[in-house]
Amino acid sequence: MRIERTVTTVSWIPSEAVTGLNKAIFASGFTHYDDPPPDVLGDLEQAGGDDTFRFANRLHGWIDVQDGKIVEAGYVDGSVMGATTVRIGKKDLARFEAVAYEELRAEPEISETSARFVQTFGGRPALAAPRRVNHPPFVQIEGPTVWSTLALTLHTDGRSEWELVGASSFPRHWVYDEGKLAAKAGLTNFKEWWRHSFGKHTPWGDQDSPALVTAAESAFERQLSLQIMRGGEKPKVRKLKEGQVLVEQGQIGRELYLLLDGVISVEVDGESLGDLGPGAIVGERAILEGGRRTATLKAVTKARVAVADIDQIDTDALARVSEGHRREETRES
Repeated sequence: MRIERTVTTVSWIPSEAVTGLNKAIFASGFTHYDDPPPDVLGDLEQAGGDDTFRFANRLHGWIDVQDGKIVEAGYVDGSVMGATTVRIGKKDLARFEAVAYEELRAEPEISETSARFVQTFGGRPALAAPRRVNHPPFVQIEGPTVWSTLALTLHTDGRSEWELVGASSFPRHWVYDEGKLAAKAGLTNFKEWWRHSFGKHTPWGDQDSPALVTAAESAFERQLSLQIMRGGEKPKVRKLKEGQVLVEQGQIGRELYLLLDGVISVEVDGESLGDLGPGAIVGERAILEGGRRTATLKAVTKARVAVADIDQIDTDALARVSEGHRREETRES
């Protein structure tokens, strides 16, 4: 009997993710931001050809099982490197295929009842990116390296587990389990990536970077986040330092927030109820329930939040979001 599973990262550049002078390059059309990937993956090769993401690391593993034991295991090819379309206004001028690096695949770690696969995929932009960097030779011409490292464990009883082992600090990485959105890397750091990610400071040298992973928010929440960012005036953005409190339990507050980047913790009565990552909408319960904050929200990492215009969001939408945020009601007694 053969058992096969896939786990995939789709890596893309969200709006507001680029910092410093490089924002002007994106504004010029020389390169561009990406729309959020879908909740369910379609044809990766077609999406990559259409320049909808930067790259997709698809780890597809299989095991052959006889008499309850693994007799053989292997990988199936399937990763996709994207391209960059240079535009002036709405006109496409040229297309540059990104440079894909060789996939790094560890030999499957096989026991009688499970096999673990580990795969790294990535590359660099085709366009030159002259810049100062923080390591010898202190100047680079080629663009920084992007990558993700995935692990997948298959069991003889059909169970499977995945892990985002590491990833470049830019761009954004979304994780898909069997083609369905399951998790997100919580933090992007353009400056760190721009200055450090090349040569030996990548998995093709001798370094990987751990990824802080958070669960994906609901599909409805993602739809509402698009409304917040694109439905009217551009929202104000607040920056939080690691450890900084966004809202305090019991405070009066009427602001609604969309977490753009980073990870924040949710605490009720001093107890941590979990972490939230990019795309999460927070603060709606105070708006719906009399104005007092029902939890303390604190930045686990550096974070950026958009302050939403609540006039463009109806209370039914906020109530639907709130249904999934009552974490204190599901605590074990």
